[in-house]
Amino acid sequence: MYICPVCRKRLKLSNNSYRCQNSHSFDIAAKGYVNLLLSKGRNPAKAGDDPTMIKARTDFLDTGAYFPLAQELCKVLETALGGRKQPFVIDSGCGEGYYTAEIAKALPDAAVYGIDISKSGIAHAASRSRASGVQNLKLAVASGFALPFRDGFADAVVSVFAPVSNDEYARVLKKGGRLIVVSPTERHLFGLKAVLYDEPYENKPNHYGLRNFKLTEEKKLEYTITLDTDKQATDLFAMTPYYYKSSPEARERLNGCAPLVTECGFLIQTYTKID
Repeated sequence: MYICPVCRKRLKLSNNSYRCQNSHSFDIAAKGYVNLLLSKGRNPAKAGDDPTMIKARTDFLDTGAYFPLAQELCKVLETALGGRKQPFVIDSGCGEGYYTAEIAKALPDAAVYGIDISKSGIAHAASRSRASGVQNLKLAVASGFALPFRDGFADAVVSVFAPVSNDEYARVLKKGGRLIVVSPTERHLFGLKAVLYDEPYENKPNHYGLRNFKLTEEKKLEYTITLDTDKQATDLFAMTPYYYKSSPEARERLNGCAPLVTECGFLIQTYTKID
């Protein structure tokens, strides 16, 4: 399962802590997750999304607006696994755990691991999984660029709107393992951007530099949603990269914008590890 972030030796569960042979120890928090993120000049408590952003994302996702994506992602993942028995699946950059919990519910025979650098996100993910009655999901505060798993551990890695790491994903995946990456299509949230900006722009394609992987399948999922309240629009805005790039004046334009119709567009790409 997990490896020690200090010495890279395997961690074993003992009582309420994970310990390695070199006596490094990591306690399981009361909510059920473990913090495996080393500081190295940063404060793990403040890394990643903060509690305000996690709440905005949670409130929006709980409206069900992105549930079609969660359903399609689970279908793609199930197909990619090709009937493997008791597969190991890593959701890298899982945030507050919305998609992670759906994956665990859709694949009850899988061992699902969610990791994110945000302690607030992982804490919420643990609460979500507990409330959903999910039993096959483990959560850890960790970086997608230093995954706390041994080489060749996973059958699949999932990355939904999260940074992508060729080297780490290639390291932890088994031979023939699958990587599933979800990113926005060109017109994703164009209606929302039309309110925020005088000249709304289309999204550019992402280039990940996945030299250890071959693209084997690609699907687009596109539909429209109606944001019935200003809060829904603000919550959606707060969980996008546009939030950091927009001026306070642009944000003010969301006041009184509801009801607002906007496009949702998702590109779901399945890659196979090249050995």
